[in-house]
Amino acid sequence: MNILVVDDERSIRNTLKEILEYEGHTVKLAESGTEALEVLPNTPCDLIFCDIKMPGMDGIEVLEKIVAMNVEAPVVMISGHGTIDTAVECIKKGAYDFIEKPLDLNRILITIRNATDKSSLIKETKILKKKVSKTSEMVGDSPAIIRIREMIERVAPTEARVLITGSNGTGKELVARWLHEKSPRANMPFIEVNCAAIPGELIESELFGHEKGSFTSAIKQHKGKFEQADGGTLFLDEVGDMSLAAQAKVLRVLQEHRITRVGSDKDITVRVRVLAATNKDLLGEIERGNFREDLYHRLSVILIHVPPLAERLEDISLLSTYFLDQLCDEYGMGRRQITPDAVEELKKHEWRGNIRELRNVMERLLILSGKEIGKEDVLTYANPSYRST
Repeated sequence: MNILVVDDERSIRNTLKEILEYEGHTVKLAESGTEALEVLPNTPCDLIFCDIKMPGMDGIEVLEKIVAMNVEAPVVMISGHGTIDTAVECIKKGAYDFIEKPLDLNRILITIRNATDKSSLIKETKILKKKVSKTSEMVGDSPAIIRIREMIERVAPTEARVLITGSNGTGKELVARWLHEKSPRANMPFIEVNCAAIPGELIESELFGHEKGSFTSAIKQHKGKFEQADGGTLFLDEVGDMSLAAQAKVLRVLQEHRITRVGSDKDITVRVRVLAATNKDLLGEIERGNFREDLYHRLSVILIHVPPLAERLEDISLLSTYFLDQLCDEYGMGRRQITPDAVEELKKHEWRGNIRELRNVMERLLILSGKEIGKEDVLTYANPSYRST
């Protein structure tokens, strides 16, 4: 751990330095608040010990400036004239803890351990929030992607239902998320339902909810996806796999904006914008009797088709770089480069798995290649028949 000690008393600075270095930490010393604020921007820092009573700029002012600088390191305030009021003031202004002089070794070590745990939790939370909340970019400058972006800009602010079509792995969910993010409902829930992943006998309970005791495993009341998405957006992914019985009930919701939980006779009003996606030819499914034509017309007010990657090979250069940067961040690795001839080699692949397959290939190349990904790396590792030796 990198620790900064700020104290105008040399004996305190040196004592803390000896203790902390003995415990395996790296210590940087500053004899004034001004010096500390000068070194902070260019000094790795996981924890700060700061004296309160110092000539010139006192510790409280230093604390305020550290907080204003958005320094993530916890700040532990030290005082030889500590009072409860002073401690409370420090905590209110953003300090992590308050320690009185003379310094107690056990108290210092416990504070360091607790501050370390807190810092780790904060970092993990930020990473998780970033993964959960961040909508990926729609990368590409091919005519097809430009048209999709333009369509999203025009359609998102409206309440129009949208049917998104395309092969598996092309990015249909990403289109749905951007339609939500750019809509007036952006601050409300975005709820996704993979209709192909839910057994037919459970789809109605999943969509509309159920009452306790309505069937054998219904041990408590359950709110369905329509209720969870109330005020926001419901994304019906792979809607072509929904049973005819569920289709009829979804049609009713779209017409009347009301749902009924399984096992109940009470109607519940919901205001949900429905987006749907499918990799199937729904018109063909209608002819075969597998999909309701009236539901199709309800869902397809706007049609957006996402083409396969093989039809927009010009996007592979941007996509490969984008995925490399994203994966390097996730793995905590330095930036990697991919050579132009490697990109050209990638363009020769069939990409039956589309964007999803390309990301997997870039992850494999990142792990198995050197600092620069070249043509030979692509030839060796990008082929679907690749096996480790």
